[in-house]
Parts: sequence; structure tokens; C-alpha cells
Amino acid sequence: MPVVDVPGSKSITARALFLAAAADGVTTLVRPLRSDDTEGFAEGLTRLGYRVGRTPDSWQIDGRPQGPAMREAEVYCRDGATTARFLPALAAAGHGSYRFDASPQMRRRPLLPLTRALRDLGVDLRHEEAEGHHPLRIEAAGVEGGEVVLDAGQSSQYLTALLLLGPLTRTGLRIRVTDLVSAPYVEITIAMMRAFGVEVRREGDVFVVPPGGYRATTYAVEPDASTASYFFAAAAVTPGAEVTVPGLGTGALQGDLGFVDVLRRMGAEVEVAADRTTVRGTGVLRGVTVNMRDISDTMPTLAAIAPFASGPVRIEDVANTRVKECDRLEACAENLRRLGVSVTTGSDLIEIRPGEPRPDVRITSYGDHRVVMSFAVTGLRVPGMSYDDPGCVRKTFPGFHEAFGQLAAALA
Repeated sequence: MPVVDVPGSKSITARALFLAAAADGVTTLVRPLRSDDTEGFAEGLTRLGYRVGRTPDSWQIDGRPQGPAMREAEVYCRDGATTARFLPALAAAGHGSYRFDASPQMRRRPLLPLTRALRDLGVDLRHEEAEGHHPLRIEAAGVEGGEVVLDAGQSSQYLTALLLLGPLTRTGLRIRVTDLVSAPYVEITIAMMRAFGVEVRREGDVFVVPPGGYRATTYAVEPDASTASYFFAAAAVTPGAEVTVPGLGTGALQGDLGFVDVLRRMGAEVEVAADRTTVRGTGVLRGVTVNMRDISDTMPTLAAIAPFASGPVRIEDVANTRVKECDRLEACAENLRRLGVSVTTGSDLIEIRPGEPRPDVRITSYGDHRVVMSFAVTGLRVPGMSYDDPGCVRKTFPGFHEAFGQLAAALA
């Protein structure tokens, strides 16, 4: 029975780095994710003047409730959306001049709902080139607080950035949300803020965040549920296989663990215990229609195994996947078509019909780690598959190919 040790959650690590930097005291993060995205976030904190110490299994961050130590800094956010969206909010609470830029891929991704909300709160922020995109500059003088309206229909990260900012304002925040995607990620944020001493209250569509700051703590980062989806899917498509991921169980913060419920509906056996989750392949994989709005990062995983189902797989309400590292919906569709699979797409959906994928196909990654990791699962049953950019997995899981290769050998 393969037991897979999945690296720490990217989402949790990024939030924990923000919270630790903003807290009063020294915070220790246990088993954080070490990847390009999280290293970029930590580097950004260092550029802003925060101390980040590293040991093999932990990071220690000296918090500065008053904001960045540097009064002038340039931060390069690499490809990281959490870095690019959270760090400007952190810098806005300080006092100084801060410039943020990012990779060409991240420059294409939208920021406007967040930066508009920051401006509405009085932050002196300007986009240097395309409005609503990096690069941007902030002339920070602290944030008073108050009420702001936010559209988080493209990304829940906009709301998370404002929630994290709230306790650093002078009077707190009331955030009125008109639309919200990937709501479970917001629940992660609220739970983690509680662990750092802040209680967020919700009044319908309004999130109420008190002032007063955060307190330092020791925080253990749970395994990444989105990453675990590839290993769970591998079990589901392999008759008689069984995969267990320790550290993800009934108390997990991450909504993406809900992917195993989709696998259960398709015919896999799933057991979620207090401290682990196990998926077993039964030789049955049924077609399904599923709304993945709340777990959209696992949409490519489901798309990649859909050809092996006995009926069509229809994934709905995933328009936000078009503005991720790439247009994931079309990236999945195009790669499936290269494999000879029949696919239909709409503005917010993809439908995949059963088929026998052709061998020896080169998968186009579009620079997206999740495209490569998802189609690695397809490759368990399709010989000769290759990738134009296998190394893009370093964004969240530098050792993915080795770990997945070991699993494939164990399942063979």
C-alpha cells in the first residue's frame, strides 16, 4: 500500500508567511512548502526588511506589526499569485515606497479588483503599465480602515489579501463581497487568522475584521491537498491500487480534499480518517457531472482522468480557471484533443467523452505546473507521454516527477 508524503500546502504556507511577518514576535512554521512560489514569497519578505530564518524542516520569521523595516524596496514576485497579491497589501500597512513586479506570466494575471479596493481604502497605488496588472508602486502611509466593496469572482485571493490586511489597519475592515469563487480558500484564511489571534466575523456578504494585530505562534503546515489530488487520482484509475496520504484527514483546512468525494462518486473507494486519507481503485470509473467552483485547482486532475470513465465527464462553473497560470480550461481541452479524446468547452465548462488516448503524445504545459502534474496521471495508462516543460512543476513541487515515478513503479 503506497504511502505518499505530500509536501506542505502552498496556500497555507503563503498565508502563514504573511501572518508571521505581521505578528508581534517570532513565529515558527513547521514543514512549510519549499518551492519556487514560497521561496519567492520569503524572498519578497526579506526585500521588505523582514528576517526569515531557515532550517531543513522549519522557517522562523521575526514579525513587525508596524510594517516593513525597509522604507524603500523593489520586490520581484516571480510567478507567484499569492506573492503578487498578498505582499502589496502587507506593504500598504507600512510606511515607505514599494515597487512590485512579476514574471511575464504573472503580469498577465488580473489584480484590478484588489488594487481598486486598496485605493478605495486610501492607499496611494498606481499601475506603471497596464491598469490592473503588475508592475505597480505603492506609496504607503498605513491604512485607516473602514468599509470597502470587493468583487472576488475571479479569485478568492483578492478577499484573502484584504482579510489579512484588516488587523493591521487602524480601525479594522468591513469587506462587502459581491461575488466569490473558491470559497473554501477563504475559510482557510479565516481559520489561520484565528490561530494567530484574530477572529473574523461574517454578517451575510460582509466580512468584519477587527484591528489590533496578530500574535506570533508555532504553526504546522498541513500537506497540499491540490497536490495530493494527483496521487489520489492515480489510485482511482488503477484497478486494485491503494494510495494513502498522511496528514490530510477530517480536520484538514483545505477544501481541495473534497476532490476525493468526486472520485467516490465515480466509483473509487475513499476512506477519510482523522489523520489520513486513502483512495482505492475498484476498476470502476463512472462519468459524472460536477460543479468544481470551490475546488477548481483540481479541475485539471479530473479532466486528465476523464477519458477512462465509462461515460462523459462534465465539469461546470470553472470560468476562473481561465485566468490562472494559463487558460487551464483550454489547456486541458487542447491536450486531450492531441490525445484523440473528444472534448467540448464553454465559457465556464468542459465536457470530456470516454476514449482510448493515443500513445506517444507530447503534452504542452503552457508553463503551468498543474497541467503537467495532471497529465502525469493520464500517463499511467498511456505509454510514451512527454512534456515540453516538465520542470515547471518546481512552482509547487520540485520533486514531483521523482515522487510520482516511485508511485507508478509501486502501482505497476
